[in-house]
Amino acid sequence: MAEEISVRALKQDDLTGLLSLYRQLVANDLPLSPVLAETQFAEILRRDGMTVFGGFAGTVLASTCTLIVVPNLTRGGMSYAFIENVVTDAGHRRTGLGRRTVQAAIDAALAADCYAVRLMTGAKQPGTLDFYRSCGFDMTKHGLEVRRIPPR
Repeated sequence: MAEEISVRALKQDDLTGLLSLYRQLVANDLPLSPVLAETQFAEILRRDGMTVFGGFAGTVLASTCTLIVVPNLTRGGMSYAFIENVVTDAGHRRTGLGRRTVQAAIDAALAADCYAVRLMTGAKQPGTLDFYRSCGFDMTKHGLEVRRIPPR
């Protein structure tokens, strides 16, 4: 029997699973103390316009992305959104769970009347870019950034 698949907004008690997923997202990431992780995650969950979505295979958190909705004074006052920190556990890739998780974030952004949902990636693997295209993203703009730490 296949595991039940579900997607929902994460809660504070999902932090351990989330941090496990993030270890697959950024190899050799900067260290994060457990106290700071708890504090930061609580702040994220309290912040209006931010939602961390989790895709579950049964009871296992196996996919995640963060949605950030930004209020705006152009485009008739319609907000825009960013999706960040997209990762699916290696053992659950190519199952549709990652796509369902990202789609939940897109749906929430559109329900919040966002005129655009943006996602930046440093990935160069064709499979990753194909995944984002399959979620509905198009390469319509150039992304520029100023970084404090080097890209991965």
